[in-house]
Amino acid sequence: MREKDHTVSATHGDMDQNTRDVIMREFRSGSSRVLITTDLLARGIDVQQVSLVINYDLPTQPENYLHRIGRFGRKGVAINFVSDDDKRMLQDIQRFYNTVVEELPPNIADLI
Repeated sequence: MREKDHTVSATHGDMDQNTRDVIMREFRSGSSRVLITTDLLARGIDVQQVSLVINYDLPTQPENYLHRIGRFGRKGVAINFVSDDDKRMLQDIQRFYNTVVEELPPNIADLI
């Protein structure tokens, strides 16, 4: 992504807390437009300006899904990459939240 001139930040569990705090400040301020992270921040990203979340994989616990995508009544889009192995977890998430996670529509650009 950086090769295509996107401003990208990343965090992971091996970083010290101070470094993660600096990265989150950059992301919250908008100086970094893309944040790539592990499940480390599943409950800590809540940034109002985020309109798109892409889950490379689903959380291991259904109750972490809403924390991870951070929607809580705000508009936006969450895209989930779902393999055949993930289908059961997706069903568990849908049951847990009593909702339907729809297949990606062809007009996704209009939704963002």
